[in-house]
Amino acid sequence: MEISTIVGLILGVVAVLVGMVLKGAPIVSLLTPAAYVIILAGTAATLFIGFPMSEVKKFPKLLKMTFVKQKLMQRQELITLFMEWASITRREGLLALETKVEEIDDAFLRNGMRMIIDGNDQEFVRDVLMEDIAATEERHRAGALLFSQAGMYAPSLGVLGAVVGLIAALTKMENMAELAHAIGAAFIATLLGIFTGYVLWHPIANKLKRLSKKEVELKLMMVEGLLSIQSGVSTIAISQKLSVFLTPSERAQMNEKEDGSGGQED
Repeated sequence: MEISTIVGLILGVVAVLVGMVLKGAPIVSLLTPAAYVIILAGTAATLFIGFPMSEVKKFPKLLKMTFVKQKLMQRQELITLFMEWASITRREGLLALETKVEEIDDAFLRNGMRMIIDGNDQEFVRDVLMEDIAATEERHRAGALLFSQAGMYAPSLGVLGAVVGLIAALTKMENMAELAHAIGAAFIATLLGIFTGYVLWHPIANKLKRLSKKEVELKLMMVEGLLSIQSGVSTIAISQKLSVFLTPSERAQMNEKEDGSGGQED
């Protein structure tokens, strides 16, 4: 479970509810069905109009991704794995890695390993893997764009809902109490539009972009590792090359681990 998403949602809802209480606004006024219909159905309409069905139907899956912790191989673990493979390659050759291919869970890494074992040219391997990464980035961009568009139009639909509410309120001019209540209810749509746009949809789009960035960085790291193994570099050289993908703290931990294990260059 992605705790940050849950924490953000709870904080967002609490902030609005507590703010309404402090301002003296009745929380029961949120129970305005028309506002939810205008905002939610209207936002859905913008997505159906702006995107092909093949992309819109991915909305639930993309939303779920922000609540489920991303399962990616740890970068330190990946470096250790590449160092092991580099050691095997220098002792026994690339073909010795054939027994390791089926043990690889990551499809991208497994495909790259098969290509270098098959003896493909380095440029060909790099081109294929980079095209794969580019295609992944484009899919992720399209997914994040769904939520970005929802976030862009939801506040505007809130204004539309307020206008509709005010039109309805004008029919109650003869009763000031009902008029005041109707005007208050009219602005619930605006509240919902702004809340969903800036507390839900835009932040979710941002989180999807961050998740995509992390996955792409890991794949780029895999590309460099695979090409290094194909070139026959030493374990120390491959560790130094891939360490640039680590944060300073991760790099320090990696160095401490290597120093403690007393590893030697193959």
